[in-house]
Amino acid sequence: MTGRVTEIWRFPIKSHGREQVEAAQLTAGQTLPWDRVWAVAHDQSDADGSEWVSCAHFSRGSKAPLLGAISAKLDEATKTITLSHPDLPDLTFQPDSDPQALIDWAGPMIPDNRAQSARVVRGAQRGFTDSDFPSITLCNMSSHRAVSQRVGHPLSIHRWRGNIWMDGLAPWEEFDWIDHEVQIGDAVLIPRERTNRCLATHNNPDTGRRDDNILAALECWDHQDFSVRAEVLKGGMVRPGDTVRRL
Repeated sequence: MTGRVTEIWRFPIKSHGREQVEAAQLTAGQTLPWDRVWAVAHDQSDADGSEWVSCAHFSRGSKAPLLGAISAKLDEATKTITLSHPDLPDLTFQPDSDPQALIDWAGPMIPDNRAQSARVVRGAQRGFTDSDFPSITLCNMSSHRAVSQRVGHPLSIHRWRGNIWMDGLAPWEEFDWIDHEVQIGDAVLIPRERTNRCLATHNNPDTGRRDDNILAALECWDHQDFSVRAEVLKGGMVRPGDTVRRL
């Protein structure tokens, strides 16, 4: 089936805010521009940004639900980010020059029984996506609606923290794309793996409180996966409305 891009989202600071963008210029072998460029390492981690490390090194929504309600706005020219949360005043800062501002603002959202936020790191070569290769998550609105129906009420797409959203496909069709080339706008990507999911999906993106048991809902299909992680093979511009088709 042929689909269409509906929305594009990036997450400048891993687990600390989402931002919708009007278009994205993809580059072969790279993540979505400005996606997970920064991350917050906790006090049990030795991550310094020099190389990719797994999400276990960072403060994240699976351990701190309140982080799930942060939204972001990045000024690319000045590398200034404004973060918003329903329970806090906005924070405008530069992660490279004033990282402590983020620790002071978001650190209290980390439960006392979890590793505490310690420092902001910037990826020297790539964004801190959850795959060991630079990936872009492709999300299917039909699959999302299937999960909403299983839960019994509409769910926010922000539970999934995905990059490129598509509609017009069959539910779970994206899983059949693994290791097959897919054209999205001017770019060509190849999904490499399903995205396995965690407790971060239980976080309500409006409140940062856990409510629905999304992992149990996914078990209806004998898995706990949603979306696919794709590698960019051929760069190009991607915009909402662009055609999505398997090659």
